[in-house]
Amino acid sequence: MIVRIVKMTFLPEAINDFTKLFEERKQQIRHFEGCRHLELWQDAHEQNVFFTYSHWESEAHLDHYRFSNFFKDTWARTKALFSDKPLAWSVAQKVIVI
Repeated sequence: MIVRIVKMTFLPEAINDFTKLFEERKQQIRHFEGCRHLELWQDAHEQNVFFTYSHWESEAHLDHYRFSNFFKDTWARTKALFSDKPLAWSVAQKVIVI
């Protein structure tokens, strides 16, 4: 399983536009082949910073989503609202007990 975390910093005046877009599209993302989980987080101190947190069956499933027309359209609309460059991490979900 791949966990994908994307940090996005928005123009303060664009927060409502982004949350509306996410609300409109979240179910389609959740039902995309290979997506097992999707959450949207908002930073506790910087209200214009959001994170998407998603689980994907494999990197191939994530890539299939990332190269889809649906993603390209969603990302273009989202990118237009940024005030800073997004950051993204793909990590393997492993639990290490110490």
